[in-house]
Amino acid sequence: MHKTLPVTHCKRFKGVPLRRGIAVVELAVCMPILVLIVLATIETCSMMYLKQSLKITAYEGARIGVVPEATSVNVEFQCSSLLDGRNVKGYSIVLDPANPAELNEGDFFEVSISANYSENSLLGSWFFADKTVTQSCALRRN
Repeated sequence: MHKTLPVTHCKRFKGVPLRRGIAVVELAVCMPILVLIVLATIETCSMMYLKQSLKITAYEGARIGVVPEATSVNVEFQCSSLLDGRNVKGYSIVLDPANPAELNEGDFFEVSISANYSENSLLGSWFFADKTVTQSCALRRN
């Protein structure tokens, strides 16, 4: 009498189980989702890095601006040096007041820095297209 095995235990092609096809289909379905998650994570981390870079630079610029005898050239040089060192592109620096030498004791000096995310994206800004990041910091002259 001939005994037959259930389909789940049948093997084809000299020892390769039937489940190999199922694994390929699972990979074909899951791989695009995993790649999308990885790319979104990279884009989000890049956005966070840009935001933090602008915040640190705004603080450092404001810190320079509240020093007595500081000029707008000093502040803009400090900000540009930091942003260029962090490879930030397409930024704009706004000082309020425009000339920190006009500050009196107790006055606030604010530095605002903006950058377009699409110019600073690692992957072409798929997720944050046309988004502008702006950070500012205000300090008081003592």
